[in-house]
Amino acid sequence: MLKLHNLHAYYGKSHILHGVEMHVGEGEIVSLLGRNGSGRSTTVKTIMGLVEGDGSIKFRDKELLGQQAYEIAHHGIGYVPENRDIFPKLTVHQNLMLGEKRGKKKPRWTYEDMYKMFPRLKERQHTEAGVMSGGEQQMLTLCRTLMGDPDLIMIDEPTEGLAPKIVELVAQYLKELKNRGVSVLLVEQKLTIALEISERCYVMGHGRIVFEGTPADLRANAYIRKEWLEV
Repeated sequence: MLKLHNLHAYYGKSHILHGVEMHVGEGEIVSLLGRNGSGRSTTVKTIMGLVEGDGSIKFRDKELLGQQAYEIAHHGIGYVPENRDIFPKLTVHQNLMLGEKRGKKKPRWTYEDMYKMFPRLKERQHTEAGVMSGGEQQMLTLCRTLMGDPDLIMIDEPTEGLAPKIVELVAQYLKELKNRGVSVLLVEQKLTIALEISERCYVMGHGRIVFEGTPADLRANAYIRKEWLEV
């Protein structure tokens, strides 16, 4: 579904990604792991057209490099940024409305789906998003992205700063995406959630992929964990 080949990315003159190779299959959950500064967030931003890059990014055999973010979204890719980017003065429901994909095709997700998955959002649907807790805003950002009916969703650090109970809820939510046929590229630091829900894992270091394998492979590879993940 998604294939990165020899991907390089830059912030001005700073060379951040160095020949990244990775792929995500249909209906697959893949985790992209690594320490802060390893290039994980830059990778998903480059895929989304938010960072300058060269090489190749193909989504269902269509080249994405050089396209604008809104064009990439129209191909069926959703992006949940780490900073959430909710509209603070709009209500929960209005935020969801802004994410809704218009068209004749019956959407995969409805408002009712969002409120059933996260009842707290239903309780606060008429509340301004800016006054909600970080966990509630994270739920809202995830749901707003889903309202665009993506086939692949890229989620950057969804559990950052969340209480353990909310982290468990997010894990269940990600599994539900897979059940609905949505592929997931998960950028995470927490090994627990990544190893629990992923079919495959990539580990990044210094802008390169230094490991690819199953969660079982990563658990068994003490060197990779010590060298590239553990603090």
